[in-house]
Amino acid sequence: MGAVEDRLAELGLTVPEVVPPVAAYAPAVLDGSRVYVSGQVPMVDGVLPATGRVGEGEGLVDPERAKELAAFCALNALAAVKSVVGDLDRVVRVVKVVGFVASDPSFTGQPGVVNGASELFGKVFGDAGVHARSAVGVVALPLDAPVEVEVIVHVRD
Repeated sequence: MGAVEDRLAELGLTVPEVVPPVAAYAPAVLDGSRVYVSGQVPMVDGVLPATGRVGEGEGLVDPERAKELAAFCALNALAAVKSVVGDLDRVVRVVKVVGFVASDPSFTGQPGVVNGASELFGKVFGDAGVHARSAVGVVALPLDAPVEVEVIVHVRD
């Protein structure tokens, strides 16, 4: 294990297996010094721990729970990065994060939900985990996931 995986272990986390694609795409693509990670849903051991839209009220995924799920998305993104570069210690910087939140029409807290991913990258990579970001509310996501995160990272050769 390298330094990045040691930091994950300190957080009580391990890099999971790559989530298999649910359609015709690759989980991640290495292009020069950039890894483009496809949108990752919060799969844990092959299942979504929660489904549906995020918001306040009965039948909705609580925003705090959705924030936790965004961290699982980030962890799955790290698995996808590792699958194409072999060693997460090659990551120089998390460049861009785009988070999609399946949102109840009245919910406007998408940035807080996507903080789950951003905060995990910060804990794992320190200053190199600080990134540009978008947080977007959408009507629905694949598999009825409450949140999905895609990432671009810069890696060294």
